[in-house]
Order: sequence, then structure tokens, then C-alpha cells
Amino acid sequence: MNNDIQVQIEKKLDSRLNRRLRLLTLSDTPLSTSGVAHVARNMCIEMLKTGNFEVVSLGGAIFHQNYNIIRTEEFKELWTIVPCKDFSNPDQIRQLIRSFRPDIFWFQSDPRFFQFLFQMENEIRSNTVLIYHFPWDSDEFIPPYYNKNYYDSCDYLIPISKPTYNTVKSVVPNHPEVYRIPHTMNPEIFKKHPEGVVNAFKHQTMRQLQNKFIVFFNGRNARRKMTGSIIWWFNDFLKVVGKDKAALIMHCDPYDPNGPNLQVIIQDLGLVNGEVLFSTQKYSQQDLCMIYNSVDATINISDAEGYGIGPSESLMCETPIIVSMTGGHREQVTDGENWFGIGINPVSRAIIGSQDVPYINEDRVSGEDVVKSLLKMYNMPKNERQKMGQQGRKHLLKDYNYYEWINSWNELFINAYLKYGSWETRKGYRPWEMIEVNAH
Repeated sequence: MNNDIQVQIEKKLDSRLNRRLRLLTLSDTPLSTSGVAHVARNMCIEMLKTGNFEVVSLGGAIFHQNYNIIRTEEFKELWTIVPCKDFSNPDQIRQLIRSFRPDIFWFQSDPRFFQFLFQMENEIRSNTVLIYHFPWDSDEFIPPYYNKNYYDSCDYLIPISKPTYNTVKSVVPNHPEVYRIPHTMNPEIFKKHPEGVVNAFKHQTMRQLQNKFIVFFNGRNARRKMTGSIIWWFNDFLKVVGKDKAALIMHCDPYDPNGPNLQVIIQDLGLVNGEVLFSTQKYSQQDLCMIYNSVDATINISDAEGYGIGPSESLMCETPIIVSMTGGHREQVTDGENWFGIGINPVSRAIIGSQDVPYINEDRVSGEDVVKSLLKMYNMPKNERQKMGQQGRKHLLKDYNYYEWINSWNELFINAYLKYGSWETRKGYRPWEMIEVNAH
């Protein structure tokens, strides 16, 4: 970081503060490619750009070749990334809290990964504000009351979507600090490119798909993403339109142990002549944007989806979506009046569970409805698909504005510190409570 940038950042310090706030984050490794990492990376970068923060990020969820400290060229000592196994452990958390003395501890992902963190909340919250930002992969119809103790262990709860917000309010209606800050995309990265630029990209990277209707899936090959079903039902769609008329690009690992073996599926279905293509390399956001620009529709039919980043990225690039009407998909594909793709209503809702998650719903769409949706999008005039995509981008720019998202996080962090303080000034929390016991 050169001196000019350093001075610029220092001059931006909010007038309500006398120093940068120390922000500790815990999530997927911010420089990795998962959806959670995408959110964490954008949040850290944009908070650093305000000049109000210095950040230490615990980076988990991936296998690290080594555990050396990582710093970026842009922010240098202001952003330290600490690789960790899984999602860290109590000893590492204690050590970082003692050494870094954070004002705010922000963490993000499924609560099952952080049970140890909730159990030590009295150690953390005695000195710093604990803020939990999260999706929940189930609709508000089945509130997870078993998560109540987790939610009660945090100073702030920040659900990522409307369904998650409604779910949380059902479980902890009296929690004093529950706010929805929906995820969004940087409109300067995910955007529509000129037709000539897109055609040149397609000619270079998708030459074998020229003149084909292209459907794109971008997500993990995991059970709830229904990746095997997408391929199976896309094959049924090809039986109607012809195998030479369309192609499916799956941007995922076909051998992910959390999902089906997708290579076996395409082999056994005979989709070995370019009808289904796998994209397994890691792309920059700019390259992903070009892919969204180059396809006709993006599909995601997850049986549970807290938000769904792929469909949102697609709409920002003005490419319409085909999605199951579950979780965060519902607030992306329509604003209640207009549609920015095709929403497929579930035909069944199963209640499943495990020892950690006693009950949660799975929304299942039918193969027949998926094929009908693909056919509808295929037969739609190109200008109508373009109009859907254009309206979808306007919807996200209006209701999920990136710059409002930045301001929301900045204000929430500063207000949390001003309201509750940290360390010597910490207020509003005590690690004990008085309970009246009835002697009878």
C-alpha cells in the first residue's frame, strides 16, 4: 500500500470514532470461492475501504497447504487473514481475542459449525460485541426452535434473506438486535457486457456451443443442490428439443463427496457429446460475469436455499433464472408483481433431520415442472428473455443495492460499538443472570 492510499484511508475515519475499530471475522476463507467466502470477502474489503476498520479474518472451511499469515497488497497490515482448521477452536479464539482485542466479532455460516463458539459466548461478549450473519436453509414455515440458545448467545443477529429473518423473529421474538442485511452483488463487476465482447468470448471459450440454447448451473455439487436431478431432467428436456439444440454447463466438482457422481450420470444417460459440460476450474468474478453473459438462463432447483448467490449474480448480468420457489430464491425471481425468470413451486415438502438438526424442511420440485420451465425459457423469444434479465437487474439494484449494503454494515458496526462499547467501555452485557427459584 503506498503512502497516498494510506493517507486517504486515514482521512476517511468516521468523525464519531477516535480510532479504527478492530473487526475480527470468522467464515470460509475470504479469498476462496464459496458463496460464504464471497460475502465475507466483499464485506471485509468494503469495510476496509471506509477507513473505519482494521480487520483480522479467521479463514476456515478449506484445506490449507500451510497456515502462514496472509496479507493483501492493497491493505497490507490493515487486513490479516489467519488460516484455520475447520472453523477454528476455542484456544485459537481465546489467543486472538487476547492479542487483537477486537471491538467487534463478526462470524458467518451455518450455526452447526459454531457450537463451540456459542458455548464460550460469555468469554467473548464480556469484552466485544458478537454479531452473527447467516442464512438458514429452510423456510419460515418450520422455525428451528432448537437454534434458540444459539441466537440468544449473540448481541446481533443479521439474517441474509426475508425467509431467514422471519424464521429468526419466530424463534427469538424478543431479541433486541435483529436486522436483515440482504446479500448483494457489486454492480461494477457483475453487469451486462456489449454483445460484441460477449460473442468474442463465446467464440474463444464456447465455440462448440455456438447456436445452442445454453443453461448454466453455478453452485456446489451437494445433495440439496439437486445436481443429479438437474442433469436427469435436462436429458428429458433434450428428448423434446433434440440433443443438438441445447447444452448444460455445470460449474461444480462432479466428484464432490457431498453430491452424486455426475460423470457416471452423464455416461449412463449417454450425454457424452457435449450435451453436459463440467467447468471445474476456479474463475475470477470477472470471468464468471462473462459466462453469465454468454448463457441463456441460469438454473438452481435446490430443495433448501438460504439465499442463492448464483441466481443473483445471473440477474445482475441480465440473464434470467429458473429456480425453485424456496428460501431466498423467492425474493430474487419476483418482486411480487414482475418475474425475472421462472419460479417452480414445490410439489412436496418433506421434514427431515439429524442429531444436530432435529427437523428442517426440504422443498421438492417435480421433474415434469422443470422440463416445462426449460421448454418455456427455450421457446421464449430472445428479446423477452433479455427483458426479463434487464428487469431482474433493476430489481436487484433497487431492493438489494450494493452501496446501501456497504453503508448498512458500516453503520451497524459503528453503532454497535457506540452503543455497547468494548473491553474497558463494554456495557449492555453481563455473563450471568438472576433466576428466581420457586421453593415449592
